[in-house]
Amino acid sequence: MDRCHGSKRPSRQEVHRTYKRASEAIMKLVDPHQSLLGQLNQIINKGFAALAATAMLGLMFLTVVDVVLRKMGMQIAGSFEFIGWLSAMAMGLSLGYVQLHKGHVAITAISERFRGRTAATAEFISSILSLLLVVLLTYYTFRLGIIQKASGSLSETLRLLIYPWVLVLSAGMGALGLALLADCVRSFTTIIQPQKT
Repeated sequence: MDRCHGSKRPSRQEVHRTYKRASEAIMKLVDPHQSLLGQLNQIINKGFAALAATAMLGLMFLTVVDVVLRKMGMQIAGSFEFIGWLSAMAMGLSLGYVQLHKGHVAITAISERFRGRTAATAEFISSILSLLLVVLLTYYTFRLGIIQKASGSLSETLRLLIYPWVLVLSAGMGALGLALLADCVRSFTTIIQPQKT
């Protein structure tokens, strides 16, 4: 009996069952088919990937047409600006989708050498640090877009507003943050799962 509370200490089996229930509940948070976080992560990042692919197609079409017209002595006014904006859109909106499929360069020196909780702990720390960096980048990019909206910043050649493109890039980084959050929860679940004896 515990002297402080006058109650009986839980057995190893009870502790094991409690950890198992907690880890199953947390795992449901990131399961793409069951949880709100998992479904939101999948829907947003797949939708953004479709927009990124559309931007890439527009980018390629614009580049080819511009090159062909230049060979004929003509050009599209402001083509470099549109190409830059479409490139930023394609890159920014695809970040989260690439993270879903683990396509980014990752430092896995520790997680590849170990298994179980040690590898999950290394992955968790890496995901948390990445998430913190992405949250800061998202905030400051969004803030830059708001500042540009307030100041009415225009592009040099076409004199079009710049802030919508900056906000699109900020949304893409936010989607990357969502994917990293799901990775953090998944790693944390592996850490707290009871080890098999």
